[in-house]
This record gives sequence, C-alpha cells and structure tokens, in this order.
Amino acid sequence: MLRKKTNGVARRPQRTSILSDVANASVDRRAFLRGSGLAIGGLAAIAATGGTVKQANAATAATGGTIEVKKTVCTHCSVGCTVIAEVQDGVWIGQEPGWDSPFNLGSHCAKGASVREHAHGERRLKYPMKKVGGEWQRISWEQAIDEIGDQMLKIREESGPDSVYWLGSAKHSNEQAYLFRKFAAYWGTNNVDHQARICHSTTVAGVANTWGYGAMTNSYNDIHNSRSIFIIGGNPAEAHPVSLQHVLKAKEQNNAPLIVCDPRFTRTAAHADEYVRFRPGSDVALVWGILWHIFENGWEDQEFLRTRVWGMDEIRTEVARWTPDEVERVTGVPESQVARVARTLANNRPGTLIWCMGGTQHTNGNNNTRAYCILQLALGNMGVAGGGTNIFRGHDNVQGATDLGVLADTLPGYYGLTAGAWAHWARVWGEDLDWLKGRFAVMKGKDGKDKEMMGLSGITVSRWIDGVLEAKENIEQPDNTRAMVFWGHAPNSQTRLKEMKTAMEKLDLLVVVDPFPTVSAVMNDRTDGVYLLPASTQFETRGSVTASNRSLQWREQVVAPLFESLPDHIIMTKFAKKFGFADRMLRNIEMEDDETPSIESITREFNRGMWTIGYTGQSPERLKLHMENQHTFDKTTLRANGGPADGDFYGMPWPCWGTAEMNHPGSANLYDQSLPVAEGGLPFRARFGVERDGDNLLAEGSYPVGSEIQDGYPEFTMQMLIDLGWDGDLTPYERRMIEYVAGYIDARPETDTDLGEQSQTGPYPSDWAEQIGGVNWKTDLSGGIQRVAIAHGCAPYGNAKARCVVWTFPDPVPVHREPLYTNRRDLVQDYPTYDDRTFWRVPTLYASIQKNDFSKDYPIILTSGRLVEYEGGGDETRSNPWLAELQQNMFIEINPRDANNLGVRDGAQCWVEGPEGGRVRVMAMVTERVGEGVAFMPFHFGGYMEGKDLRSKYPDGADPIVLGESTNTAQTYGYDSVTMMQETKATLCKIMPA
Repeated sequence: MLRKKTNGVARRPQRTSILSDVANASVDRRAFLRGSGLAIGGLAAIAATGGTVKQANAATAATGGTIEVKKTVCTHCSVGCTVIAEVQDGVWIGQEPGWDSPFNLGSHCAKGASVREHAHGERRLKYPMKKVGGEWQRISWEQAIDEIGDQMLKIREESGPDSVYWLGSAKHSNEQAYLFRKFAAYWGTNNVDHQARICHSTTVAGVANTWGYGAMTNSYNDIHNSRSIFIIGGNPAEAHPVSLQHVLKAKEQNNAPLIVCDPRFTRTAAHADEYVRFRPGSDVALVWGILWHIFENGWEDQEFLRTRVWGMDEIRTEVARWTPDEVERVTGVPESQVARVARTLANNRPGTLIWCMGGTQHTNGNNNTRAYCILQLALGNMGVAGGGTNIFRGHDNVQGATDLGVLADTLPGYYGLTAGAWAHWARVWGEDLDWLKGRFAVMKGKDGKDKEMMGLSGITVSRWIDGVLEAKENIEQPDNTRAMVFWGHAPNSQTRLKEMKTAMEKLDLLVVVDPFPTVSAVMNDRTDGVYLLPASTQFETRGSVTASNRSLQWREQVVAPLFESLPDHIIMTKFAKKFGFADRMLRNIEMEDDETPSIESITREFNRGMWTIGYTGQSPERLKLHMENQHTFDKTTLRANGGPADGDFYGMPWPCWGTAEMNHPGSANLYDQSLPVAEGGLPFRARFGVERDGDNLLAEGSYPVGSEIQDGYPEFTMQMLIDLGWDGDLTPYERRMIEYVAGYIDARPETDTDLGEQSQTGPYPSDWAEQIGGVNWKTDLSGGIQRVAIAHGCAPYGNAKARCVVWTFPDPVPVHREPLYTNRRDLVQDYPTYDDRTFWRVPTLYASIQKNDFSKDYPIILTSGRLVEYEGGGDETRSNPWLAELQQNMFIEINPRDANNLGVRDGAQCWVEGPEGGRVRVMAMVTERVGEGVAFMPFHFGGYMEGKDLRSKYPDGADPIVLGESTNTAQTYGYDSVTMMQETKATLCKIMPA
C-alpha cells in the first residue's frame, strides 16, 4: 500500500516513506539498490540533499551467477543519460548512472534512477488483448495480427489507405522510427506523425527557416562556456533535471547571470538572478521589447549582421513599434526590468538562449521560436561556443524520431514529400517508384483535377480527431479516418479530450501498441473494436537514440522481452507480412530470423540515404565505439582526447558528413566558422536561394576556416564541381553513382565494379554534363559530392546568411497575436489572430473563435507543464511505485488572491472548467508560484474523466498506481498557423469549489 501524505495535498518536496525507511533502517546500499532499482545518484536527486557519492563495485552486487554490465540510455527526457544496468541470470538486478557519460556525469533524476522498474513493472501490458462485449480478452499474437490486419485491409479497400492513421512514437529507437516511416510509405499514406508535432514542431519550422536546420545548435555541455543564460518557456529543473547541472556550472564558474522568463515561478526560476514574470502568450512582445533597448543603445553586433544575417532591417521596423509602454501593456513587464535584461545580455556575451514547450505550444508558436532566434542573431551569439539556441527537446528520442521522418509532411531526413524526395528514397530502398506511387490514393480536387495523396502532407496528430469527426466533404482526403493506431503515444497529452473520446468511439478500429495500456484503453466507452498489443520497452532491444544536442548513442539490450511483449520492429514486420509487402520493405535489410530485422542493418540503410542532415557517418560500429569509450571525451567540448575515437565529438552530433569511412567527427556547435568543415565547422545553410528582391542571401566575406571559397556560395551540385574544376577529385565509383542517380545509366554501380576508363578520362557525350549536373549533395548516394566539397574546406549545403524574414510563412516577420481564448479583449483589435483557413487537410478555426468574448465567464488564464516526478502522459511513470510515492495527486496551482476570491481552500477539491465545456475535478494548491489571474496544471495525469474514476476499465493488473484528471480535458482548441502545434499554454478557465 502507498501511504497517503497528510491530508493528501499535492505538496512538493517532502521526505517520502522510501527515504525515511532507508534513513531509519540498517541496510547496506546495495541491498537497497536490489530492492528498489534506485541508484545512489537517483536517491540523491530525490532527496535533493548533499552528500558523498561513491561509485560502487559491480562485482559486489550479488552472489551466485555472473554479473553482466550493460550500458543503455534513459528512456525519459532528451538529455540522454547513460544507465549502467547490472544483469544476473537474465534479470536486471541493479543500476548505476553512467559515471563516464559526458551528459549525466554520474547523476540521475528521480525518473532516471528508477527506470529499472519499467522493465520489471508488474503493471505492464503482458499479452495481446481485445475488447469483447465490454470485457478484455487475452488473445494470441497470431489472432491479433490476423484480425487487425483483416479489418485494416477491408478499410483500405473501401476507403483508401489514408483512412488508417499510423501514429508513431518518440519512444522508438532511430531504427524503429525509420522502419515505421518506411512502413507507412509502403502502406501508402502520409497520415503518420508522432509527439514532436505537439511539443517542438514550431521549433523545427521556425529554426530551420531561419538558418537551415531545425535543431538545438549547441549542447548541454557547451553551456559551460556561456557568459549569460536566458531561459524562456522552459523549466529544466523539472523537465530536464540533469541538464541543470550544466546550467549551474556556467552560473558558478563564469558568474554567468541566469535570466528566467516564465509566467510561473518555477524551480528553475528559483535559481535565477533575474526572474521575469510575463503574461502567457506574449513572448514575441517581450523579446521585441528587449530588442528595442538593444537597438536603441546600439548593442547589436553590426559586423555579424552585415556578413551573416539578412532581413534585420525589417525586424527593426517591427521592433520600433514596441516601445516600453506598449511592451508593459501587453506583457505586464515593467520597462526597468526589460531594460535591465537587455543590458545584461549585451554585457555578457556569448550568451545562450534556452526554450522548451512554454514557447512552442501556441497558435503563433512559430513566431515565438523565430523571435528567439532573431534575438540571438542581433547579439551575435550564433556560431560560437557558449552561444546558440539550446532547445531542450522532450522525450528521449523525439529528436531522432523527427530526424527519421515520423511526420506527416516529410520522409526521413527532412526531404519533404516532393517527387524528387520520393525518387531519392525509392533509390535508397531499391524500390520501383511506380509501384510505390500505386500504393497511394488519388482523389479529385475541388478544381476537378487529380490530387495525388503521395505528395500531400497528412493530417497531424494534433488534428486526427477532426479526420474522424469532420464532414467528409471538408477534408482533403478520399474518406474520413476509420482506424487509429496509437503506437507508443499517450492521448491525454493532447487537447480537446472530450472530442477525442467521441472520435475514438466513432472509429471502426482502435489499436494500442505500447508497454502499457495507456489512457487510450479506458477514456472511451467502446465495447469492442479495441486491441492492446504489448510492445517491449527500449531496455529489451538495442539500437541508437538521438539526444537533444543531435548526438547519437547506442543502447545495449539489457534483458530479453518480458511477458509476451515484442520489440516494435518485430511487430512492424508481422504487420508488413500480413499486408504482403514485407519482402519488398525489408529487401535490403538483413534478418536475424523470419520476423527479426537486424537493427544494425537498419542503421546502415538510413546511413545510405540521410545525406541532408548528415546521418550518414554514424555507423553502428562507430556508435558502439563511442559508448565503450565515453571516458575519453571532454566533458565540455565533447571531443575525444586520444583513444580509439580521437578527434570525434561524442555521439557524432549531426551533421556527420559523408560515409563512415570518411571519419567526419560530427558537428558539436552548428554554424561555428572557427573550425574547418572537416573538423566540425559550418556556416549558415544556403537553403532559401541566392537572392531575394535583388538582395544577396549568401554570406559576405564570411566562411569557415580553411575554405577555398572565401565568400558565400550556394549548395553543391555536380555542376558546381564541374564549374570549379573539382569533379576530377571524384573516384570512378562516385562518378558512376552520380550518373546512376541522374538516370544517365540504368545499372546501379557497386563499389567493386570494374568501371573502366571511360567515366574518368574518356570523351563524354554532349548531354552528359547537362543530365548529371543537377545531382546535388542531398541526392548523391555515393557521398562523393560531400567528400569533395569538404576536401576543399566547403560546406556541402552552401554558405549563406541566416534570414530574419520568412516570406513563405503567414507572418514573414514575427508579430504578436493574441491567443484565441484571451481575457485581454482590449488587445484583440490591435493584435488579432489569423483568418480561418484549411491546411494540413482539415479546416482550422482562428478568428471565428477569437471574436467571442469568453472572459466574463472564464476569467483565469490556464497554462500547463511538467513535474519532475512524471513524464509525458504519465502511464509509465505513474505505474512506477518509486515515482508514484512522490506525487500522488493531480492538482491546480492557484494564486492566493484568486483562491480567496473564489472560496477555494488549499488542499480542497475544486472544479476547473474550460470555455468549451470540459471540466476536471482536482486538488487545489494555493501558491504564489502563479501570478494573480493565472492557474497551472501538470499534464501527466489520466484515468479520471470529468470526475469519474476509470480504474475499473483497465485490464486487470495494468492500471497505473496513481490516476488523476487530465488537464487536457479542460484545454481548448487552437493550432499554430504553420505546423498545427496545439495551444496549451494560454487558454481560459473558471475555478469553483467542488
């Protein structure tokens, strides 16, 4: 039994019974470790106390069988903490944090310290099940695959492949994520997505469209070099606890001022030198207010802007509108504080800027992320150690799953869905492009012309419910969504849960593939047509995972799959066999047995295709070498100092150019021109053309060290090599592969093919250069164009300016727009939202919602966020007894003044209702963490729905220890204007005593 805390109030932190028992009992550390799965690093993190931590000797872990030590990576956040697992006779008996890991440096947070429980948890889904007459029945894998497969094939026949939605996961390894996206392509749909859509899609879009790549530019470790740290919309102390040691190192070592901007006084804010409380949803106004002072005082880096940035003059025009009075009117932040922040950033360079979902989950989230980037450009903080935009991603492999293309609008490597992108991946897969095309539907558009679904972005995960509920004639696909596959996804992490419940009940088929049943199993009232398939955890398989800083790490398999669970790639193979395309999908992938693709072989396949972002040099062998030699990597620069990986950056953060044989070290800090490209240096990417309205978009007199082209230049093509006279550096194999990609020759060359002299020295037909000249650094399957460009000191992707104006976005210059549900009606006329429109296949509402004034009945701003104890939708962590002990109640934080006016007492139950009618019954935490007029709820809870306990609806023994209402039942409609990111940080609510 879990002991309830006094009066059940959700207070944190308190000493738990776990720690009390350890303190009061005579128990040796290892005995406790074996009993709990907690290492001392995690124990220290839970206790939040000091003490001496000593590394234990694994040989003393147990007596009896041989102790094996396995090295894996925590499955929670994106820091990428190494976990040392101790295994005896196939049983995981204990764990330690990775002492040699450059990322966690021998530490764990509470979640990381208890990951062993996920691989031993008795509350896992143990075998395939289906719902029959409202009751769960155990079935075999064969029956499950046959029944699900038959229903899906029937739906495909009647409504087309787009009527089955394949929702992937940030919990998959890179290899599984890649195979999942490939699987969706072979099924014939772009209705595939994952958690990145609802956490950092606005980051990817905003950042990629500013300087080329949509990812963290530096690293957690590089923060050691920062002279100032600016955190906005992020709470790493709870969301990424181990990362905070890197932040605090800079704060203490460099005397770096820490500025935290957040509507809520968080645990991160408690460490700040300057805490800025601002109104939710006013990020752009706050950043422009800071820039106003920077421009007013001439603090911008003018030389950096001249040589490496385009469009800042248009930013100046917009910023000039944001006088101190207007900034205070919109954000609530006084002029004196805004000016002080600007001066601090100007006087302490290089500075890093950190954000998380507080900045991304808005209807104008893409504006927020671009504004953050522009602030760093103005200060000259990009491309330098200690600078950059350090974007803290959420799940352990949300970066990797995004890179591998588990998205509705791209193939692996951000190639998009153009004809050229499909042709590239068909070549990588050795697939007949016409056969692939035949797998996709074609529908008549409103103009009467055929519309090929193959090239059209799918429905996003944030809008899948509208794919079910919206009228068929209003969606841009042949039919509504009829089957939904939740493959490693928590639905309670999404807004509009009441409508989601309706959508789930309208589906023909609902399939959950997960180690835990998740809220998907219980939030609906279906009596049949629901299947639960037990997937193994990532500790029961092996493969690579990408941390937030773009470094890849290799997980060893710790234990064999438990119960009747299967690794995700085996489940995918089973379905592919059922659907009849397994032989084609796996033709170039080695098989360990009839249903088990080799993980290393999958890695090598995406190595052969992901040239765009440099996922080509990280071979399985190199990744394993790095994990085996973590101790050789510098803990700040991440570069190996001697040893077998000498000169490499840890995990070869992408881009790691060329083939593995080229031995590129990876790129630790993006856009850093102080290093040669061959050693990890880069300029900004030439992704947006060479000029705009007569203005030069290429860099001016700025280039990486050692570049033979000492100015800006476009991305490399074969024609460019010819023009520069560098094509003679290509090997015969590389030249023939380029000819194959161009369609000049039909036979795919092999590395050992006798190519003869014709392709190297003999005369070429007159059309040869014209035909092959268009092959570029992204489509050349040999890597030759990349290799030659780098040999001459150049970046394969060109050398351009970062751009401040994105002419393809609804707001080319980032502007403030009021949230759809705003209580500041005085600001709506000045800063209105967008017009309603249809994109991503579904109609999307903006102005038609904002025109209604909900603020009289719903006066309090509602925001949401994370807790240190739980992660994501919480199904795993709330099923973990060590974590469940720490936080047993769902709650809402209410300012004391609001609570007193509403008659809500601390610790009492209250109702929270959103303007769309969803309501939740939660415990009140009266606290000044939130300002007056603002309330906060965490988003990790599920298992209650509008006051109703759903525990009885779980399969026996698979219900989480802790249940609670989901904040997203009360959260409302609202989606980013570019990516369909959901709005979770700035809606309205009313609160009343229960």
